[in-house]
Amino acid sequence: MDSKLVLYNTLTRRKELFEPLVPGRAGMYVCGPTVYGDPHLGHARPAVTFDLLFRYLKASGYKVRYVRNITDVGHLEHDADEGEDKIAKKARLEQLEPMEVAHYYTERYHRAMEALNVESPSIEPHASGHIIEQIEFIKRILDDGYAYVSNGSVYFDVEKYNAKYNYGRLSGRNLEDIVANTRELDGQSDKRHSYDFALWKKASPEHIMRWPSPWSEGFPGWHMECSAMSTRYLGERFDIHGGGMDLMFPHHECEIAQSTAALGHDSARYWVHNNMITINGQKMGKSLGNFITLEELFTGSHKLLRQAYSPMTIRFFVLQAHYRSTLDFSNEALQAAEKGLDRLMKGIETLSKIKPADTSTVDPRELECCCRAAMDDDLNSPMVISALFDWVRKVNSLADGKERITAVDLELLTATVRRYAFDVLGLCDEKSVGAACSKDYVTPLVEMLLSERLQARAAKDWAASDRIRDGLAAAGIRVKDRKDGSDWELE
Repeated sequence: MDSKLVLYNTLTRRKELFEPLVPGRAGMYVCGPTVYGDPHLGHARPAVTFDLLFRYLKASGYKVRYVRNITDVGHLEHDADEGEDKIAKKARLEQLEPMEVAHYYTERYHRAMEALNVESPSIEPHASGHIIEQIEFIKRILDDGYAYVSNGSVYFDVEKYNAKYNYGRLSGRNLEDIVANTRELDGQSDKRHSYDFALWKKASPEHIMRWPSPWSEGFPGWHMECSAMSTRYLGERFDIHGGGMDLMFPHHECEIAQSTAALGHDSARYWVHNNMITINGQKMGKSLGNFITLEELFTGSHKLLRQAYSPMTIRFFVLQAHYRSTLDFSNEALQAAEKGLDRLMKGIETLSKIKPADTSTVDPRELECCCRAAMDDDLNSPMVISALFDWVRKVNSLADGKERITAVDLELLTATVRRYAFDVLGLCDEKSVGAACSKDYVTPLVEMLLSERLQARAAKDWAASDRIRDGLAAAGIRVKDRKDGSDWELE
């Protein structure tokens, strides 16, 4: 396959032409959620980003195996080797079994992803379902001398690994900086060095989630699941590893070290990271307590929200920024996304109202070239959206009779617009598929008022016609009169 897709590889810090290990096939592993709370706006960004990549690879003709994991064990409170397991803590506080907590929030995550029109991955493995694979992976690391057993726990020997390989090459950190910024525990830890990390943790007596192993009854370290499961489903070498930029260190750095120590070589060829969603310049996250859940966004129930925002508004908001740039939350930005999405959907709807002509004054092939070039350039979704908006203006000109288009070109234009808006960007028209996305009560009311206005205009009752138009304008709905009727859009 003659691929022209270029991706920014965090590992090499440059854009690289995507060349899969197996022509025509792509393997992608993406870090999914730790399921101990409701999904929030910060979770939407990696989900939408890698859904965009998944969709575009498929649209480009690749057969894709997309693996996105569920972390339901081993992720401790401080994202390293200290504190309580996040899911076990939630279970203790709510007097539930840990797997009850994991199942409940996994289902909540799935429902939110469905609302955002995020496609299901090919495989969604759970960490707790791959304990055997993780134990076997740890054995390989021990056999190769890059780990040690201490009081029933197994730790990765970062210093020994760094002597042969480069620990910190993904995040750009060196071991000296890591040592300087790592808190020593004054002999309270079983680690040889404070920067070593757990591959297996011996469970304390009160720890609920535990499995037998050659070293102790315990549980795997957080990083271990991704090395074991990516290898299990994608092989020792695969194409793309994705996740949020906040996972780059320590999670992905440790994952690279584990995999390289066990296998003797890198696993993933392209490391792709999306940037964060921020609130007032600060990362949005559960640990910081500054997050807005997706359900709160959909219902408008959070104190920071001025209104409810539909799932497609949230998706459009995410796609309006390049995945590697920061995206700052504000009501103004979400309201602008809502209006932009409505304008795009209106433009697509207008396509069906255009009457073909004998000749074309526009060339729809220009749109295909612009959109493909933008997507090939490191998934530049803002440029795709910009190109679609440029063509919405042309569509309106076609509908008004200011431009002309043949039936063949109209069919091509419609297919191109729908392919990039719906198939690649993953948007959907919530007004036309209200049952699938969200119930739309506005459209039928507006259409009824426009019908009344059309009758008033036919009867030359201009006062009634203006009264309906002005009333809709006061409600934030702009009416656009055309030769064969009226159209409308949100202001």
